[in-house]
Amino acid sequence: MTHAPLPPIIYSDDYLVAVDKPTGLLSVPGRGEANQDCVATRVQVAFPDALIVHRLDMATSGLMVMARGKAVHRTLSMAFEARQVEKRYVAVVTGQVAADEGAVDLPLITDWPNRPRQMIDHDIGKPSLTRYRVLERLYDRTRVELEPVTGRSHQLRVHMMAIGHSILGDEFYASEDVRALSPRLLLHAQFLRLPHPKTQQPVDYFSEVKF
Repeated sequence: MTHAPLPPIIYSDDYLVAVDKPTGLLSVPGRGEANQDCVATRVQVAFPDALIVHRLDMATSGLMVMARGKAVHRTLSMAFEARQVEKRYVAVVTGQVAADEGAVDLPLITDWPNRPRQMIDHDIGKPSLTRYRVLERLYDRTRVELEPVTGRSHQLRVHMMAIGHSILGDEFYASEDVRALSPRLLLHAQFLRLPHPKTQQPVDYFSEVKF
């Protein structure tokens, strides 16, 4: 049996593995035999004790950290839950973002009839906060750095759409014209800072943006 290629390893030790997830690959197995290929199963070929701590959307590329063993999984899961993990993404969005930096504070909830889409709901949505900073303004688009303070599903995608700057290539939230501007979603998890499960000292991981 030929195994699918291992995602590029950014870092590994006895406690964790940081990998660079390609766009188009699931983080965890999906429903049905055809959707079993994912980051988790590929990494577990080389690191059988590796466990998923957090996920990226299938269309999003970039950094993912997996815990080695159940004890480390508990430690890292608690760090994510306590918001001790700093995450930064790079995206290319449509239009010119006017402010050099800002924040989007809009509550999100699953749009159940249209899963996996999410939507803004001021009555029963969960608090969701995204900070953004302009990196570069181009003619009809803007490169931005995004920091999700909360970690809701599709948060960055919905929040950027909500302020009129959908991410290029976004099949769920961008208009047909904006989707057509890129063959993939231009969203990449570039940076992670977390307390190392052994030392509790902050460690940084970087992944190169290739768009």
